[in-house]
Amino acid sequence: MLDIRYIRENAEQVQKAASNKGFKIDINKLLELDKQRREVVAKIEDLRAKRNELSQSSKGSQPAAEVISRGKQLKERLAKLEAEAEPLQAEYSKLYREVPNIIPDDTPLGGEEANRQERTWGDTADKDFAVIDHVDWGEKNDLLDFERGAKVAGSKFYFVKGSLAVLELAIAQLALDHAQKAGFTPMSVPHLVSERIIDGAGFSARSAEEEQIYRVDGEDLNLIATAEIPLTGYHADEILGKLPKLYVGYSPAYRKEAGAYGKHSRGLYRVHQFNKVEMYVFCKPSDSEKWHQKMVEIEESLCQTLMIPYRVVRIAAGDLGAAAYKKYDVEYWSPVDKAYHELMSCSNITDYQARRLNIRYRDEDGKTNFVHTLNGTVAAISRLSIAIIENFQGRDGKVELPAALQPYMADQTTL
Repeated sequence: MLDIRYIRENAEQVQKAASNKGFKIDINKLLELDKQRREVVAKIEDLRAKRNELSQSSKGSQPAAEVISRGKQLKERLAKLEAEAEPLQAEYSKLYREVPNIIPDDTPLGGEEANRQERTWGDTADKDFAVIDHVDWGEKNDLLDFERGAKVAGSKFYFVKGSLAVLELAIAQLALDHAQKAGFTPMSVPHLVSERIIDGAGFSARSAEEEQIYRVDGEDLNLIATAEIPLTGYHADEILGKLPKLYVGYSPAYRKEAGAYGKHSRGLYRVHQFNKVEMYVFCKPSDSEKWHQKMVEIEESLCQTLMIPYRVVRIAAGDLGAAAYKKYDVEYWSPVDKAYHELMSCSNITDYQARRLNIRYRDEDGKTNFVHTLNGTVAAISRLSIAIIENFQGRDGKVELPAALQPYMADQTTL
């Protein structure tokens, strides 16, 4: 969340950023609640101070009737104010936590259609034969089974078999090695987290139409939509020492994908469960822009290692989530659709998550400040599989594996 003092001093900017992101937030109402809350809190603190003074003055002697009466009055007034403050605080806290992060001045305005291309890499020339869609290819080669996945778990679940399953494991290992060489510590993370961690990561601030989270009935547990969520909570309520702290998590991602209808969603592209390798950075505020660029470079480097054609796009305000301050996507070229599709993303969250989960560091003067957090996908493994199947498919339907993956697949060269 944002610093409430920042919101007080920059109300118009915060309201404008929320509107540009598509969030219906009334900043004036929030500030009015903030004012009322502070007034009530000041009265409560004043009464508590008077009660303490009265208690101290009567120590060591039998309180007089006047003192007892005065103490009773203070207690009743305090109880009344505390009862008044409770719903006010609850309404204030709810609205405060729904305020999305701000955005830089150079953010493209609009929805997904306004995302701005920054650069491209690789060969996107048309092939001289028709490339088979990854679903048809996978089913034809008995490597992908959506029908039995639906029988077992419902729509958008699937089985991956044989060499395609081995390919997924190879991609995961290559991605982990790639991030580790850049200084990131590999992490295996919990697949279930508490509501506090979900909210702290900013996922509860999404609109109902974009709800992603599977919740466990009767328990304070939620399936993770990305390793970003448990990695955000890893240092909750801590004052960190040396920065930056660099982690790369490997985990499944579970997503309802509510509100995803109409988006590119065939086959493995948009499913309820997939495996993912995710970078996460805790750093000083002065370093977050540098780390944002560095993480995008790591994502691009993996695409280049795999020889996958791609482009980098700057995400527009209306396509950003609540937590992101600034975001890039890396999109792979699909020779089937003759279009780019999202493959990786990388977001600078600034101190939005750190404030919600109380993650700080101590500066050179001994003062504590909130860290900045960033997250970036090294590999959404099922989407990388699609990109490889489509871009390295030959006329005979065989897929020539990128050389970088072959050592992870017992030197297998084709699928």
